[in-house]
Amino acid sequence: MKTRRRMAAGRSPSPRSKRAARPLELLQDEFLHYLAAERRLAANTVISYQADLAAFLTFLGQRDIHQAEAIAVDHIRDYLAHGRARQLSSRTLGRHICTLRAFCRFLLAEGHIQVDPTGLIDHPKSGRKLPHVLTEAEVNELLAVSPGLHPLALRNTAMLHLLYATGMRVSELVKLPTAAVNLVAGYIRVLGKGSKERLIPFGEETRARLNDYIRQGRPLLMKRRTSDFLFVTNRGTAMSRLRFWQIIRERALITGITKKISPHLLRHSFATHLLQHGADLRSVQIMLGHADIATTQIYTHVDRDRLKAVHARFHPRG
Repeated sequence: MKTRRRMAAGRSPSPRSKRAARPLELLQDEFLHYLAAERRLAANTVISYQADLAAFLTFLGQRDIHQAEAIAVDHIRDYLAHGRARQLSSRTLGRHICTLRAFCRFLLAEGHIQVDPTGLIDHPKSGRKLPHVLTEAEVNELLAVSPGLHPLALRNTAMLHLLYATGMRVSELVKLPTAAVNLVAGYIRVLGKGSKERLIPFGEETRARLNDYIRQGRPLLMKRRTSDFLFVTNRGTAMSRLRFWQIIRERALITGITKKISPHLLRHSFATHLLQHGADLRSVQIMLGHADIATTQIYTHVDRDRLKAVHARFHPRG
């Protein structure tokens, strides 16, 4: 497609290729179709672009701007200032800038604008936020609650054990197919962001919890119904992310954990504890499904306290 070639080359179209003005809402739809069909971005990523653009177009509409060629750099700056006034984080503002930059480059390549208004916009500087984690003792408390024989309890316990054992995303957990679990070999096959597949191993305790759920809990929940999903509700449907969020918080209350807990906290803890016990960064990156190892490097902060303790203990002038 011409769009891809032009965007790759960074050139604006010739005046002859300029198209008749179209409403911004229609151009937004074309852009989202381009992201999904040509760039083949994951559905959740496209939804994120859609949400950011919808907010921007609403902002422009309030200023009676409905055509792409009317967008100026001052409108972009005013929009970002509006976001700062709403106390959006630098990270969120940076994401909005990336969305607007991609949209404007698309408009430029397609001949809907002659100048990219985001060209003079700087990306906001922000320090990288260190992830909060549970201690190993807190994780043990969270996983040590006896599930009993109720099928929902067996399911919840299996989900918690698998989440901590693999570090998978909660969206991957609730949509995990039964066929993706290999109990014999002890690994799961996960289809992550960008439809990239990865294999993640799990240990004996997690295998036992999964086996209890699959053999004793899941059949009672399914009641002769069928589903491709491993973790199901008592209606036989896949669980929602929100429901699992509630489950993990309920379990934290039972165990007395006071930290603000979430499924992602277990993912952070998974990576942190692996590195603390000597795992190499590359292996952790693969298991987490990070495209860039720089994303995984944030977890190396966990070694600081341990290194300080080692230094204080063994350095002759510590």
